[in-house]
Amino acid sequence: MFETIRIDLDPRGVATLWLARPDRHNALSQPMMEELTQAAARLGADPAVRVVVLAGEGASFCAGGDLGWMQAQMNADADTRRAGARTLAGMLSALNLLPKPLIARVHGNAFGGGVGMMAVADIAIAASTATFGLTEVKLGLIPATIGPYVLARMGEDKARRVFFSARLFGADEAVTLNLAARSVAPADLDAAVEAEVAPFLRAAPGAVAAAKAQCRALGPRIDQAIIDDSIDRLVAVWEGDEAAEGIAAFFDKRKPRWQV
Repeated sequence: MFETIRIDLDPRGVATLWLARPDRHNALSQPMMEELTQAAARLGADPAVRVVVLAGEGASFCAGGDLGWMQAQMNADADTRRAGARTLAGMLSALNLLPKPLIARVHGNAFGGGVGMMAVADIAIAASTATFGLTEVKLGLIPATIGPYVLARMGEDKARRVFFSARLFGADEAVTLNLAARSVAPADLDAAVEAEVAPFLRAAPGAVAAAKAQCRALGPRIDQAIIDDSIDRLVAVWEGDEAAEGIAAFFDKRKPRWQV
């Protein structure tokens, strides 16, 4: 039984994978990352599942990494930090390699890891009122483990606009950056997601899986070496002074020393 996510499966084989921590804006905790990894394996292996929709309960899609989890990483030993980074990286890889179409239904806020989950989706549909941001550098961190997927989705030229400024941007810009396929009015979000689901239900599921695997094989390289490098980069910033200062400032409700 999952505690931080839930799965609804309709008679057509459309599974909705809900991020279910609405009180925390679906921030990614260690248990949620582990459960998402397990869910990806389960859904990928289930022949009754034809399409997966990734959605968030409550006001937001995903507000990024859980700050309590980040604080725990700061206070942990090196091995525990690396294990935590590997959990996050493993979750993203599991969703990226899911052998079923993955459609992200995005509303409210999508920050940090929320942007990363959009980037591993095959199609992301955003509510026009949604807000996005790669905000890690405000905390003295970097978007390390999501980086390979964000760069693959946006391309380096577009990613440079938002990857290390921490500025927030809206749904129209998310489309321009290739993060979202399109932006629709909030009232039309479910219908827009359904319009993306429907074609997959007319296609042979084995062929869909094989074609998706070919896309991944021919696309930008995201192999174990790239994933390991992203883990190393995250661990390195966790061990630096800026991350300690940024996270402490957040919990102390004060500005970090670099903010002007």
